[in-house]
Amino acid sequence: MALAAAAGSPVQAEVVQFKVPSGNSKTLFVCNIPPKLSEAAVYSCIFNTFSEHGLVYFLRVSRNAVVAQPGYYAVVKYYSALSASRAQTATNEQCLFQEIPLKVRMCTKQRFWKEFQDHQLSLNSIKCQELANYYLGFNGWSSHIIGLQKISGTDGCEESAQEMEQSERKSIKYLCIMEIKFKNYDMCCRGIGVSEVLETQDATDPLNYALLLGRTQKSAMQKALSDAFQKVVLVVLGNGKVSLQWSSEQDEVDHFTEEELQTQLQVNNISWSQFEHEGQEEILSDLSFNADSMGGIGT
Repeated sequence: MALAAAAGSPVQAEVVQFKVPSGNSKTLFVCNIPPKLSEAAVYSCIFNTFSEHGLVYFLRVSRNAVVAQPGYYAVVKYYSALSASRAQTATNEQCLFQEIPLKVRMCTKQRFWKEFQDHQLSLNSIKCQELANYYLGFNGWSSHIIGLQKISGTDGCEESAQEMEQSERKSIKYLCIMEIKFKNYDMCCRGIGVSEVLETQDATDPLNYALLLGRTQKSAMQKALSDAFQKVVLVVLGNGKVSLQWSSEQDEVDHFTEEELQTQLQVNNISWSQFEHEGQEEILSDLSFNADSMGGIGT
């Protein structure tokens, strides 16, 4: 997407969502890496080199196939297509940490990805915080818990007291409502996370039960934080400036006051099952590259 500058020259701009990045334009294939360094050393060199051009979402270093000459290749995936483009321009055919130049190309994908792109997965809470810290700064946002409450697994279904008691013994379920405030944009958004774990025989021990409660609560908080970040998107300009905009994923929770949300929690007047989701990491095992465009690899 391009925006027009005041002088009439185009200014590159890109919308970065708090979702697993998709698309060929964000992923680079790096090869022509000789086997002089260890795999760990190559990983460190690639990460340090390519992180100079933008926030890296994923990096994988692998040994070349047996039929190829000895050495390594790497897959580098960015959150931003602008970052990937800058990195390719700056690193391709350059001797950065080795004596021979790197080969850096945009990846292609062999599978049909439209369905995946139409159903992009949310980033998990750790990745969301990483993305927010990079573009907004560590002090650019803050979060606090509005409510954290144990709920039943019935979600409004009519069950007898005995059935509900048996259900609660089998699993532990927590709901969390989290609010994020963005200091420099006068914006705030909320997210809901629901986490449920099945009780084990070890849960009869008070200490193990307490640990199980803690893990369930933490998971609910992480999901709520991820859900809150889905309400906004980052607009990143080619000159480095960043703005924050609303996404299309606002829901009824964003329109309640904090006091009203506390009341809704107490009376359990919202169907919480719709919030039983979690961010996922993309599996990059099917990334490939165009072999024709990589001709001439080697010394």
